[in-house]
Amino acid sequence: MEIVKPSVELLSITPNALGLIEMAGRTCYQSEADAKMGPEPFVRKIMQLGHESVIEHASATFRIICDRGVTHEIVRHRLCSYSQESTRYVNYKKGIKVIRPPFKEQIAEHVWFVAMEDAETAYRYLVENGEKPQIARSVLPNCLKTEIVMTANFREFRHFLHLRTSPAAHPQMREIAKMIEAELVKACPVCFEDIARCWPSDGSPNVCRFCRQPIKKG
Repeated sequence: MEIVKPSVELLSITPNALGLIEMAGRTCYQSEADAKMGPEPFVRKIMQLGHESVIEHASATFRIICDRGVTHEIVRHRLCSYSQESTRYVNYKKGIKVIRPPFKEQIAEHVWFVAMEDAETAYRYLVENGEKPQIARSVLPNCLKTEIVMTANFREFRHFLHLRTSPAAHPQMREIAKMIEAELVKACPVCFEDIARCWPSDGSPNVCRFCRQPIKKG
């Protein structure tokens, strides 16, 4: 058994996304690009007006490593495309990979670790005794590591981030959402910077664990 950390990788994003969004927006208003208002201020202005349909023309694709419980929440966002590691066809008889939940007590983590070892033993027994992976998977834990590729347009990612970076979100779901947020804010700040919420680091409560910047009070 191997314990792995959740992660997010930006695989692709629309080239010159701001230029594309500006062109789409100016099509609506039949306005010409000018030196006074380039792509960034133009897109920021229409975003402030709530004209978000134009940002649907830009999209991003991420590879996400997390547990299957988190992906059950991710795939509830219907206006996205997904490709996920299949427990029907992947054979884990050489050992499972799991994501450690954020336990508060050491005894809880010990109980979980024993349960994971038992699940791995049961899975290996079933496969070695003739059961196919799609049947043996019934004993795999919810925290089994999985990989999922997610593609969505910018407007849908804004909706995703509004919901999944909220303090009310599941902590592991929020962790993944904050990683995605950090990548999108870095790649196209105009479209995502207004959503960003800093998240304190465990060891440095006054510094965001994602953007590494001081957390503003208030």
